Amino acid sequence: MTKKAAPKVGRHVLWFSWKLVTFFCIAFSLVALFRLHLRYDISSSAVSRTRSRIHYDGPAKIAFLFLARRELPLDFLWGSFFEIADVENFSIFIHSAPGFVFDELTTRSKFFYGRQLSNSIQVAWGESSMIAAERLLLEAALEDPANQRFVLLSDSCVPIYNFSYVYKYLMASPRSFVDSFLDRKESRYNPKMSPTIPKGKWRKGSQWITLIRRHAEVIVDDEIIFPVFKKFCKRRPALDARKGKMNMKLQKQHNCIPDEHYVQTLLAMSELEGELERRTLTYTQWNLSTTGNQNWHPLTFSYANAGPQQIKEIKVVDFSCFYIVKDGYQDEYCDI
Repeated sequence: MTKKAAPKVGRHVLWFSWKLVTFFCIAFSLVALFRLHLRYDISSSAVSRTRSRIHYDGPAKIAFLFLARRELPLDFLWGSFFEIADVENFSIFIHSAPGFVFDELTTRSKFFYGRQLSNSIQVAWGESSMIAAERLLLEAALEDPANQRFVLLSDSCVPIYNFSYVYKYLMASPRSFVDSFLDRKESRYNPKMSPTIPKGKWRKGSQWITLIRRHAEVIVDDEIIFPVFKKFCKRRPALDARKGKMNMKLQKQHNCIPDEHYVQTLLAMSELEGELERRTLTYTQWNLSTTGNQNWHPLTFSYANAGPQQIKEIKVVDFSCFYIVKDGYQDEYCDI
């Protein structure tokens, strides 16, 4: 019996060996395919990240990026602004409500005809859709290599200097203008963002930014920080009597306001803060809105408080800011 069993054991070992070899061959093939796919993804990404290195000899443009609810109510003022500009020195992109078209029926300025994005999304204040819309604007503007500066604007912004002054001012600086600081008093950082976004890199600032091309590319190419914001940086829901005790839990959530943190935090994570002028070029007044929900928004200027004298006073405002880093935190102090 023992002598007859030996061949069976040998065949069993041989069969097991063949199965093992087959398994390793398949495994190695899958690893090779995965590495090849990964290498392709990295190469594809590298192509998109070398756009700023392409040499461009033509006139540099400023891309004016309007983040609008629907129409541009102050389009006639912007029309006058662009009227005296060289068309080779600027481009216009508008993110408006999906399906809204800028034409002779919806705008008083020919400069905005057809300038809306075709892939716009529905935007909600205090949600990640706001920064998603900003990224769409930057992505569209980056398609033109002539665009070298990118100015984000709301539908209530107006220019207080002429085009020539704005163009020379922006092109003279190799830096982006991004209001960015670490606020000791705010509590919007969600610990669940760690370790992808460490608390030490969490920044706050104005949504209204002006970027050089390289920084615009960093924002559009980001596939790491934006998903974290989308998942964990949310607006706290309103009270709902129907939810009873659940309201208490919901109200403990962070009121993140992603548009005041995303760009600043991403650039800090990318070690690019040394390339920033940490101030915005958009003038706002926040200290006059103190009642109800209005304190979430700056003052809206009207005809009564936006006359020639008021504009002259705004132009002479001198911002002088300095930063103090202590115990890993950065405080911003500004004198006006």
